[in-house]
Amino acid sequence: MPAPVYRSGLCYFHFFIYVALILLRKSIIQEDVMSLKDQITEDMKAAMRAKDSAKLSAIRLITAAMKQKEVDERVELNDTMVLAIIEKMIKQRKDSISQFEAGGRQDLADIEKAEMAILSAYMPAGLTEVEMQAAVNEAVAEVGATGPQDMGKLMAVLKPKLAGRADMTVVSAMVKAALAK
Repeated sequence: MPAPVYRSGLCYFHFFIYVALILLRKSIIQEDVMSLKDQITEDMKAAMRAKDSAKLSAIRLITAAMKQKEVDERVELNDTMVLAIIEKMIKQRKDSISQFEAGGRQDLADIEKAEMAILSAYMPAGLTEVEMQAAVNEAVAEVGATGPQDMGKLMAVLKPKLAGRADMTVVSAMVKAALAK
């Protein structure tokens, strides 16, 4: 039996209405929640208007790192990728601060501290020691870890859960302590 032929064009009309409604719904949802990338762009505009050069330079560093990642990997960044970039930049600032202080360059260390404070504003609230320990204990029970050989499995479970909210070196130390018991 041959497929029916729609002479009036109603089928196409309904299809286009359906697609339009989907696109409208997506745009409404996206307008309600601003992505981190958009928030950074808006903060850069506000810093330009306020002539806040310190904040503007730090935000420009973030946008440069985001654009570099997008160009290198040919992807559109989502919030988790932006958080990973900012987390990496904060870690670089911590290392720089310790090096500058060891070298007696407190002026440069102060600049790095100011940049780190601006970068930290974009990170989600950090977990407390108790919350991190609870997450480690939960992961140990989930994986069934018994010794140090299971550390890789535990870190693979914990990293996606705690990324951006906890310092992974502290979590790693907690995992080692939990597995040593």
